[in-house]
Amino acid sequence: MTDELFREDAYLKTCDAKVVKINDLGGIILDRTVFYPTGGGQPGDSGKINDIDIATTVTDRDTGEIVHVPAEGQKLPDVGADVTATIDWEKRYLHMRMHSGLHLLCAAVPCGVTGGQIGAVKSRLDFDIEDMTLDKEEITNKINKFQQGNHDLSSSWITDDEMDANPELVRTMSVKPPRKGGRVRLMHVGENVDLQPCGGTHVKNTSEIGRLRVSKIENKGKRNRRVNIVFDE
Repeated sequence: MTDELFREDAYLKTCDAKVVKINDLGGIILDRTVFYPTGGGQPGDSGKINDIDIATTVTDRDTGEIVHVPAEGQKLPDVGADVTATIDWEKRYLHMRMHSGLHLLCAAVPCGVTGGQIGAVKSRLDFDIEDMTLDKEEITNKINKFQQGNHDLSSSWITDDEMDANPELVRTMSVKPPRKGGRVRLMHVGENVDLQPCGGTHVKNTSEIGRLRVSKIENKGKRNRRVNIVFDE
């Protein structure tokens, strides 16, 4: 399996790697990578492998392999070739800031999460609010109070058994926690701001997120509300 360098250091922008496989669809599989594959609502990274444009990165559902998907018309490398993989850092960093911002949104809205999507400009979470009423200004103020608290973000790992014994850690109601080799990665925001399973990439401190604003709250059903956030810069 590909060594997922982005799991331990989301700030790595480039790495040397070896091509271990070209799949039937022309996807490139490396022995190690800094490219995050689509998952958990976060888009897969784009960038370059040598001079080859990579349009996105995905995980093969059948094999579990991280697949770097080249843009159309690219000349593919040879299997066994030594290459340099480089992500589009500007876009990735926006995704990191937004993803971390959604964890602040989770902390501000104490409800089950029914869906979500991360973007470079706008992101959203869907909540099962039961009988709660959501207010845009109130949530915005809560998010920015967390953001201005200069809370560190860090990760740790627990076993699948430990995860199963602590179901209260899971905020997502329709998506299972990301399990990897018998363990689950937890993302911590500060000492007690937010703690939940997450496999995505994040900033090191909430100060990096910048100010956020709830741009819209949408009614998506009797109990479901979609809360959209944008950078307020």
